[in-house]
Amino acid sequence: MMDIVGYGAFFLTTALIFSLITLGLNLQWGLTGLFNVGVAGFVAIGAYTSALLTTPDTVGRFGGFDMPILVGWLGAMAVAAIAAAITGVATLRLKSDYLAITTFGVAVVVQLVALNAQSLTGGPFGIGFIPRPFGGLAATPLLFNFSNLSVVAAVTLVTYLALEHLARSPWGRVLKGLREDERAAISLGKSARFYRVQAFAVGGAIMGLAGAVQAHFIGFIAPDNYVPILTFQVWVMLIVGGSGSNKGAVAGSILVWGIWAGSGALTSILFTPEQQARAASLQIVAIGVMLCVILLVRPNGILGNLPRRPRFSKKPRQIAVDQDGATP
Repeated sequence: MMDIVGYGAFFLTTALIFSLITLGLNLQWGLTGLFNVGVAGFVAIGAYTSALLTTPDTVGRFGGFDMPILVGWLGAMAVAAIAAAITGVATLRLKSDYLAITTFGVAVVVQLVALNAQSLTGGPFGIGFIPRPFGGLAATPLLFNFSNLSVVAAVTLVTYLALEHLARSPWGRVLKGLREDERAAISLGKSARFYRVQAFAVGGAIMGLAGAVQAHFIGFIAPDNYVPILTFQVWVMLIVGGSGSNKGAVAGSILVWGIWAGSGALTSILFTPEQQARAASLQIVAIGVMLCVILLVRPNGILGNLPRRPRFSKKPRQIAVDQDGATP
């Protein structure tokens, strides 16, 4: 029983980390309309930055500054925001499909650098010995998992409340205006490029924070953690939850991760170890089927911004007109 409770805490912690990434993507796509397919790249930047700042000194590798975890998280946000801003300045003139191709290329470049720059990132061997919050409780898995869950939940809650405030602020209304009608927003004196770079940078900072939180939760990172499937998972989470809704981003992340983890567990039970490698593709099939069903039933996602329907239909009032054309 205690093992099940501990796994539940572990599951929620992982789902909330995905929620952080999805909240950053929702700011870029749901609020501003920026088609970012390089999510994995910005998550990797945050993870490696925090790892280099907080790990102990290692022979043959740059970094190892042994700083506090909080400093690593702030550094991850700053570096990821700068990388996103540079990407935004260079690419946000492009339209949706070309922007998607460019950001995907950025993510591939980041992964290749992580894989080959061994003196900086550890190469294919990754970076280990990343300090973990409440690491002294690792001998008690249940207490350790719940302690980490409380930290990740607090970070997610603060991020959610901050994004909700930003969405209702004048800055957020400008982003919505640019998404709905760019020409109208520009005619009111708003700089489309300036606001889009800001939104791209803030979204990238949140993704970098999520990568740092995940790195310290696991204690080890490697280039294989930041493959394109991560971007696919986050996009599905946002679409299922409802693009444009921060609540939907969190709900979609928990739901999709639950189906992903559940299908993986079911695969390990139904198939022999020799067949599990091929059967792992059933996870993607399960997510695809779920996505199709939800889009058919709720085209805007579970908690998307759907137009409100009147609860009671009212018949239009008919005005009687006499033969002379005058109304009574």
